[in-house]
Amino acid sequence: MIDMPFANGDAKNGAKLFKTRCAQCHTVEETGTNKVGPKLFGLFGRQSGKVEGYQYTDANRDKGVVWDNQTLFDYLENPKKYIPGTKMAFAGFKKEKERNDVITYLQEACK
Repeated sequence: MIDMPFANGDAKNGAKLFKTRCAQCHTVEETGTNKVGPKLFGLFGRQSGKVEGYQYTDANRDKGVVWDNQTLFDYLENPKKYIPGTKMAFAGFKKEKERNDVITYLQEACK
């Protein structure tokens, strides 16, 4: 199986997916707060485990990944496989289109 690269998706669909699958644990606004998961504002270019005030697992802090389109694309397929020991309960977006759409939305929402 060949790993697929990130490709720009549909931000409108990504917003719907985020609202139904992610928003219960994450915020995207600059003034957003940490919830069950860390706030995502400023996500792109940030290293894993670095949101102030959020209690990360050692696995997240120690992974050292810098979040960009491709690392998010890979991570969101199966978070527990990408970072063994993460406390993120979400099973992942198995469909490439859904991952592309959510990441495209996050690019706009998390600036």
